[in-house]
Amino acid sequence: MNTYSSRPVVLCLSGHDPSGGAGLQADIEALLAQGCHAAPTVTALTVQDTRNVSAFRVLDREWVLAQANAVIADLPIAAIKLGMLGSVEMVDTARHIILQLRAQQPDLPVICDPVLRAGGGGALGGEDVAGAMRERLLPLSTVATPNLPEARILANLPDASADACAAALRTHCQHLLITGGHGDEHDIHNRLYGQDGSQHDFTCVRLPGSYHGSGCTLASALAGRLAHGEELVSAVRSALDYTWRTLRDAEQPGHGQYLPRRLPLELF
Repeated sequence: MNTYSSRPVVLCLSGHDPSGGAGLQADIEALLAQGCHAAPTVTALTVQDTRNVSAFRVLDREWVLAQANAVIADLPIAAIKLGMLGSVEMVDTARHIILQLRAQQPDLPVICDPVLRAGGGGALGGEDVAGAMRERLLPLSTVATPNLPEARILANLPDASADACAAALRTHCQHLLITGGHGDEHDIHNRLYGQDGSQHDFTCVRLPGSYHGSGCTLASALAGRLAHGEELVSAVRSALDYTWRTLRDAEQPGHGQYLPRRLPLELF
């Protein structure tokens, strides 16, 4: 029997997408591609396809805590990635898990992907969830990765620019990565804002088409890079480059959006 050194373990708290395009399957695939082991904790079940989400159900707090605690007792956690939470109670549950781990690992990276809308526009959490995330989770996050529509919801600024949203939100978290691509800009502009006033801009070529699961892919790839100990700005660049490649090679298995190809073709 061959014995290998352990890959970094990333605890993922997110929803299940039966189409396989977003949610925990996206987390697992993106983390595998970074050389990490994903430990998926299901927070919600959704009814969705590659076009949109039609319904979701958030799991009971006790079930989510039981899943997470089983993993925490058994595996060394190198990072936490938060995805769809769906309710204020689940926001508080995620906060409890983070504080539990941070008591032993104060520098444990936490990557918060504030999933509030599906790619097709369907809501995955109300304004109360956005407010709870802003006040209770962003302060614990190493980096949050909202797209511009999500940043506007979090900042309660419906028509604001990325800079204006960052000005309102940067006091709430260490770093804020606001991703572009939701307007008519020729190139995609992704902006990393620091609580210290720093800013780093990353530009990539806009690709044609609409994609399901790109945000989950980016946040999970970033969690993987940070779990390996990569410095934040470098990790953001690595995760953005990887995500762009998954979109460049995306496929359309259904009747809706394209799905990122997160794993290399050689595996199939």
